[in-house]
Amino acid sequence: MIRSEGGADVLIDTYGRVATDLRVSLTDRCNLRCTYCMPEEGLQWLAKPDLLTDDEIVRLIGIAVTSLGIEEVRFTGGEPLLRPGLVGIVERVAALEPRPRMSLTTNGIGLKRTATALKAAGLDRVNVSLDTLRPDVFKTLTRRDRHKDVLEGLEAARDAGLTPVKVNSVLLPDLNADEAPDLLAWAVEHGYELRFIEQMPLDAQHGWKREGMVTAGDILASLRTRFALTEEDAGERGSAPAERWLVDGGPHRVGVIASVTRPFCAACDRTRLTADGQIRTCLFAREETDLRAALRSGAPDEEIARIWRLAMWGKKAGSGLDDPSFLQPDRPMSSIGG
Repeated sequence: MIRSEGGADVLIDTYGRVATDLRVSLTDRCNLRCTYCMPEEGLQWLAKPDLLTDDEIVRLIGIAVTSLGIEEVRFTGGEPLLRPGLVGIVERVAALEPRPRMSLTTNGIGLKRTATALKAAGLDRVNVSLDTLRPDVFKTLTRRDRHKDVLEGLEAARDAGLTPVKVNSVLLPDLNADEAPDLLAWAVEHGYELRFIEQMPLDAQHGWKREGMVTAGDILASLRTRFALTEEDAGERGSAPAERWLVDGGPHRVGVIASVTRPFCAACDRTRLTADGQIRTCLFAREETDLRAALRSGAPDEEIARIWRLAMWGKKAGSGLDDPSFLQPDRPMSSIGG
């Protein structure tokens, strides 16, 4: 069940996939209310005692990096910039041996204030969610008037050296579906790497419908009305979720993450830790493995590593999105971590 690589007992599953990428949710709270994620009134947040402490997060990441072969750590939420101890967590993880690559997925609102400190602490780069260039559409989509703050956060991240700055965009019918070419032209102009993500069934309202969704094919057709796209060698993609194209011959690139219409489960290299200490083998998993209980009962690192390996060994072949019997996870994206 366990394969040793470089002295670490890796997180391998029964299909031979090895998890080297850890997604760590730091909070389920968010300061936006995006229509495809949560209702306008928000959600019932996790109680503070249920959340992992900063020390617990760093300990679990340390086990993953030093004993389980994790090479990359992505901090997510909710909105991770709402975590008061974020800079300290990044600094402590940067001190691990071997040092993992570290990135952050954020809505960008707090980046103007924190980008320099995060870079100094050891963060390597950021992914910023921005679905529209139109302030009025942003306000409709997020139910908050913070478009300018996101743009300023992106600039601050670029200026701080948190590069490449990647921008994640979700296109929705009858709202921003026509913006793909404009978003790409803007990203090229500002030196950001744009990635479109198909809307996934992870909304708290369970209102997602496959019919009418903006697909990867729709996005690429729209982009090609203005740009020449050359697909990169599929062999260079590896486990990356985005299919990437050179824009007008390069050097700029655009990516499309087609989680629904062209799933990439066979190359998945991720394991996920929720803000309340649960291991998830897949974004769409309906089962979790509790590491928080083991931590708080005094389990040694070796026992926690054993539980983690066992959880990943049971990872399913795919997300099940193509199965007519697919059931959406009980947790919404804000609680799982992106």
